Amino acid sequence: MTDLAVLARPFRPVGDLFTFALEVLASLFRRPFQWRELSDQAWFVTRVSLLPAMAITVPFGAVLALQIGSLFSQLGARSFTGAVAVVGIVQQAAPIATVVIVAGAAGTAVAADLGSRKIREELDAMEVLGISVIQRLVVPRVLAMAGIACLLNAVTTAVGTIGGYAFNVGVQGGSPGAYVQSFTALAQLPDLYVGELKALVFGLLAGIVATHQGLNAKGGPRGVGDAVNQSVIISFVLLFVANAVMTAVYYQVVPVKGL
Repeated sequence: MTDLAVLARPFRPVGDLFTFALEVLASLFRRPFQWRELSDQAWFVTRVSLLPAMAITVPFGAVLALQIGSLFSQLGARSFTGAVAVVGIVQQAAPIATVVIVAGAAGTAVAADLGSRKIREELDAMEVLGISVIQRLVVPRVLAMAGIACLLNAVTTAVGTIGGYAFNVGVQGGSPGAYVQSFTALAQLPDLYVGELKALVFGLLAGIVATHQGLNAKGGPRGVGDAVNQSVIISFVLLFVANAVMTAVYYQVVPVKGL
């Protein structure tokens, strides 16, 4: 029994996080709902994430367009650069870049805020007063990060697409008409839908991880710092795992559009 407990110890945080996620999802439907807290958190996430997300998406789009354009030029298929670059931005680059910023900027702030309240015993005082910490503080933050991630993903998709177009046409000498035509020929609406769904799921994961780590901070200020660092690492790992799973499922379910 002791050996089993030792072997199971590394997996205990995974179980705690999964249980916490289920509790948060169940609390989404409880009333009263904290609309004021949600609006405050949504504005905070937007304020700290909008400009960095847009700034990081331009290099993503540029690198994709330049790399794909160079490769397709060697293969004699430069006219397909627009389709491949834009689909890559819509499905992969924009959702990942968006939530990397949301988790790195807003998620760390959420973990630090809740962790500071935890070590000051403010959260324990709320529970003593009969106030649900999850319903009052966690749910609005998780929903704000998920919702704003979806909205930011739309913005970063547009910015990344424009950036890829500008670099392909301006730097590589590509044809504007061929870029747009190949995009409209091969891209499809489900590509945009899966990008938005990824942003939503990634935002939920980042919010759940950030709040979980903040609520479980211990050991004073150093514990808060550890919780912040762990929230970033865990969020990024889950983000890329979820992206791989969702991408594999998408290509199994949605047929590829042909010419």
